Amino acid sequence: MDRCGSVTELKKVKFNIIVCKDDLSISNQIENAVSAEVVGAVFVSNSSISESEFYIRSPFPAAFTGLRDGQTIIDYIHKSSNPTASLQFQKTVVGTKPAPKLDSYSSRGPFPSCPSILKPDLLAPGSLVLASWSPISPVAKVRPSHLLFSDFNLISGTSMATPHVAGVAALVKVVHPEWSPAAIRSALVTTADSLDNTLDPIKDMANYDLPASPLEMGAGLINPNKALNPGLVYDATADDYVKFLCAMNYTTTQIRIITKSSRTCINRSMDLNYPSFVAFFNNVDSNPNEKAVQVFWRTVTNVGDQGGTSYTAKLKGMEGLKVYVEPERLEFKQKYEKQSYKLTLEGPKWLEKVVIFGSLTWVNDDGKYVVRSPIVATSLVEESP
Repeated sequence: MDRCGSVTELKKVKFNIIVCKDDLSISNQIENAVSAEVVGAVFVSNSSISESEFYIRSPFPAAFTGLRDGQTIIDYIHKSSNPTASLQFQKTVVGTKPAPKLDSYSSRGPFPSCPSILKPDLLAPGSLVLASWSPISPVAKVRPSHLLFSDFNLISGTSMATPHVAGVAALVKVVHPEWSPAAIRSALVTTADSLDNTLDPIKDMANYDLPASPLEMGAGLINPNKALNPGLVYDATADDYVKFLCAMNYTTTQIRIITKSSRTCINRSMDLNYPSFVAFFNNVDSNPNEKAVQVFWRTVTNVGDQGGTSYTAKLKGMEGLKVYVEPERLEFKQKYEKQSYKLTLEGPKWLEKVVIFGSLTWVNDDGKYVVRSPIVATSLVEESP
């Protein structure tokens, strides 16, 4: 047992279950084991399962384990005079903790073409998803060269997460056919879960399991049941998007192609009524004692209770910044009533940290509705639209 770097050495023990501990290059180990035609293997690695999944269809039985569990196996081998092992694939594990985690392949922000809009919006399941598959394309190869075919395959990627989001959006649309696409997106974003099943912040597997920022996970994991009844929504009309496109300096011809209409740029505004916030503090040439102020205006629509209801703002602090909302309380007398507020971030013109994040949450009086929006302050350079 070592890094399994030698095919010659592996061939000497190929009729045993080998154990390999990686040096951050698990792909080379697996390729060497395939070349040696071993009968079985256990790979101890700190690579994420999504990084290993490209190899789990190996022509021999293989298991992948993390460093902690792998050390238990290694200790057993060292202490036993005759270590034995068997591989059985008959167990389904549920309730894994912590979960979910942000996987290493997940697309991350900011969105270069429009960094003032937070992307991604949210997370959805995308790792090892059982997906339909072309029956004429092999899903695995069994030694020496026998191909296996199936109507289904295990696939990972954002292409597996997006169908989940589209399906939940369609579900919300069926329940609320009068809602606009912007209202549906708002419902998905403001009801997403930012905590995992241990009630800790969702971790980023590509960053040593540190808490993921909104530039990596958006608002959090999509929650279909909550999205059906969000309480408040941030709505936007087609005209709002035209103003936004105009502010991004799209030409009249481009806007007509996008909107399939004769709309022109009469008004311009980059402050789209979006359910999240991105503020840039990046004037590196400024006096460090000078302050910068970022102001956002938002309008929310009451889609919850039929009668009157009130919401109170809850702000999650952001280190080095003063954040406040006006008014701190929104009162609605009827359903579909709209109320506006102003969010202000005040801080140095150049942030010491690249990304600082917090959140603004509107909570109604009885706690039935919790409407959360992520806030990002960054020293990344904002490209001019």
